[in-house]
Amino acid sequence: MFEKVNPGHPDKIADRIAGAIVDLAYEKQENPKIAVEVLIGHGQCHIIAETSVDFQAIEISEIVTRIAGDTKIGKINYTEVPQDGILAGNQEGKIRCGDNGIFKGVPMTSEQLTLKTIVRRIWKEYGTDGKYILDRDKLIICQSWAEEDDIRSNYLMEPYIVIINPLGYWTGGLDVDSGATNRKLGSDMGDSITGGGLHGKDLSKADVSVNIYAWLKAQETGDKVEISCAIGDETVDGKPYEEIVDIAREYIKHRGGFEKFAEWGLI
Repeated sequence: MFEKVNPGHPDKIADRIAGAIVDLAYEKQENPKIAVEVLIGHGQCHIIAETSVDFQAIEISEIVTRIAGDTKIGKINYTEVPQDGILAGNQEGKIRCGDNGIFKGVPMTSEQLTLKTIVRRIWKEYGTDGKYILDRDKLIICQSWAEEDDIRSNYLMEPYIVIINPLGYWTGGLDVDSGATNRKLGSDMGDSITGGGLHGKDLSKADVSVNIYAWLKAQETGDKVEISCAIGDETVDGKPYEEIVDIAREYIKHRGGFEKFAEWGLI
């Protein structure tokens, strides 16, 4: 049983905005320290960034309006504060673990891989808010701005029992719901587990790098991977923390940056 949402879901819009701000931080600084939280919906967007990089209000506004699309965001409330001095000092001179955390990487199941493929096909066609569940022989499709007959004619998902838009036609998006960062970790990580949030943070944060590392190791080995770490650790899972950060850096680069990574998460 697995639930997946697409990049048009309000929570994913929030993740994507946070990711885009982290991308911008890396354009301005080689190894920025940043953590971003976004709450968006119903004409408003609230952002708090703990950051070593200064942003202009116009830069934040351009990111929000580009990703939020046609939705009218009448108010953008952006708050920028420096990272706590003691936490910032943890990173002086060497890349050390920036979080306490527990992490479990789990290999993807065939069910997750199947739903992943279905959801991307539908997203390519409609490009609007959608959420989906695959539960053994039952496939639930909730797709905004789409007629049930149209989906059935174009996406007949044999051999599943397909349930489409149980409440009927709906528009979805930020006019219907609000979105917040890291509220769809189940969609992004499958059976993997984290004690923190995957999006809106720089690579020094274990919530980003150790999650990515544990997930990749689980896919490679086919076994569950369990890791714990503490702020200041220089070695995690028997590796220099800097090496884990480099693995995550290459993965994010391969995905096209933090914003693109936020579209789908790890799955």
